[in-house]
Amino acid sequence: MNQAVRPIPEGYRTVTPHLVCEGAANAIAFYQKAFGAVEIARMAGPDGKIMHAEIRIGDSHIMLADDFPDYGSRGPLALQGTPVVIHLYVENADAVWAQALEAGAKPTMPLSDMFWGDRYGQVADPFGHRWSIATHKQDLTNEQIMEGFNRMMAAGGCPGEQAG
Repeated sequence: MNQAVRPIPEGYRTVTPHLVCEGAANAIAFYQKAFGAVEIARMAGPDGKIMHAEIRIGDSHIMLADDFPDYGSRGPLALQGTPVVIHLYVENADAVWAQALEAGAKPTMPLSDMFWGDRYGQVADPFGHRWSIATHKQDLTNEQIMEGFNRMMAAGGCPGEQAG
């Protein structure tokens, strides 16, 4: 192995999400508007669809590609949902929340102060991907988190039902 080549490229983390979606070019534009994404790379295929693209949100890279159903690559719209939530820690959850909604995201869990110490909410983007937006506001022990959870459950609520 060439010692000059880094096994994990500069600027990347060990885990990098790779999103598949219908309309990857539009998704990139949405992520720029909603989350301040910076486009790093784009490789279009012969049919104009994006074979591979990369963006950066904050200090994290995300790879994207258009869906290619003929090759078994389908996005969440084709699958009618996703079990994955992409988590964003940001300086100001309220500002990013408003920016994402302005860009066209739909709230799926209200932004509110949560029992684990974050201001947190979830949105769905127009391409079917779900994003959580959070600002860490309070360092809590596991015991304090469980106490908050138990108080919430005793009150008959769940995080998605808390007032924002």
